[in-house]
Amino acid sequence: MMLALAFIVTLVGHALASPALKVISFGTTSGGFDAPARGWNSFGIQANNVVSDWKFDQAHVQTQCDVLSSKLSAGNYTYCSLDSGWSMGSDGDSYGRIIPDTTVFPNLAGLAAHLHSSGLQLGVYVVPGGFIADTNKTIYGTSTKIGSVCTGDNGLKRCNWDYSQGATQQWFNSVANQFASWGIDFIKLDYITPGSPSNGVYLRADASGEVIAWRKAIDQCGRKIRLDISWKLDRSQKNFAIWNQNADSMRTDQDINNSGSNTFVAWATVQRAIENYRQWISAGSQYFSTINVRPDLDNLYASNEPSISGISYAEQQTMMSHWIGAGANLILGDDLTRLNSFGTYVLTHPAAQAVTSFTAKYPMQPRNPGSGGNSPKQVQAWIAGPSPSGEAVVLLVNYGPDQGQGGFGTKNSGSQHLVISYDDLGVKAPYRVFDVWNDNYWGDVSTGLSVNIAEGQSFLLHLTRP
Repeated sequence: MMLALAFIVTLVGHALASPALKVISFGTTSGGFDAPARGWNSFGIQANNVVSDWKFDQAHVQTQCDVLSSKLSAGNYTYCSLDSGWSMGSDGDSYGRIIPDTTVFPNLAGLAAHLHSSGLQLGVYVVPGGFIADTNKTIYGTSTKIGSVCTGDNGLKRCNWDYSQGATQQWFNSVANQFASWGIDFIKLDYITPGSPSNGVYLRADASGEVIAWRKAIDQCGRKIRLDISWKLDRSQKNFAIWNQNADSMRTDQDINNSGSNTFVAWATVQRAIENYRQWISAGSQYFSTINVRPDLDNLYASNEPSISGISYAEQQTMMSHWIGAGANLILGDDLTRLNSFGTYVLTHPAAQAVTSFTAKYPMQPRNPGSGGNSPKQVQAWIAGPSPSGEAVVLLVNYGPDQGQGGFGTKNSGSQHLVISYDDLGVKAPYRVFDVWNDNYWGDVSTGLSVNIAEGQSFLLHLTRP
């Protein structure tokens, strides 16, 4: 199910040389992953009033996640990730370890086994600190009371760990080992600082030690578990290096969902998420040639009717193209029981899957039409690669008027004409251009591209040498 987009392709000249393109690549993450996670997360449905009969419990989650294996296996969507509310919120087991709330998830290990039997994987949500209510409990395998190495109140009913103490690491190890025994495959670690702005609690200024401790704990547990850290994390060189060395993916923005609304997301928020990715890749490209941590742009909404998702099909397709181009986690937040034909198309399209494999190695970065710069623009171009063979991916997009958080500020309505030369993109001609979503070759284009693009629409192009 393609979206028909009017386009023209012409030869494009360019008078002034654009800045050289620094090709950015992804390396293997600290957890040993060479591609971003794909799957589904429960928070979109939990936080919005989209599914009237929804209850966050084992049965309802399993129903959602079974769609991944029954209808989306061609897209390799395997992670079924539980967000906040799956565990006891104020205390743990006799050793202060995190445990399920059995009133909603009576058999977490059984859920993991069910998912694994279908080729799926289970994720869980955690926040920093030990339980304040558990300070008199002894850390597993030690004689140390939690309260002697974990003090204060971070506002989440949890104390702050002293990461310099060996017993603290033993607590993390004991929790990771228990997670591994249950069959956990993914950990979303939220409320990490520096970052997590406007959090409404009392987080310590720097909780990066939590990320390092979880990395060590996962490494020793004997199971390959992804570590995703959240949210809108600091991008200074010092902290970016910590995330790069210890996490598999990191959130680049705040929550993207329409909290409490009867639709999942708004286009204004998608514009904000894209702008935050632009800032993230611009910072990362200054510090690294190879980035080891993947961006997490938050949940993706691309498989429900516009009346449910909150954005049009064209905007859903543009959202999908951005998440793909960024080499980001493709974690859906939709109601998968209402997966439609358009959603199935964009989530499993073979040509898009090939692009996803490429951008898992080369994340896209902005290249402004007419200059090759990287500032925010309403009508924008992005490029991933090129690889040593010259292969590249290009995204051309018209975001429509800035709705307040897009970064570019302009409010030009209607279809826009985008002209970009290969010099703007930082590559050398010629290229054979394939329009991914429309399954259409534009042929061998020798100089550059010129396209008409409606508001919210985009072209995802796969470029190869003739």
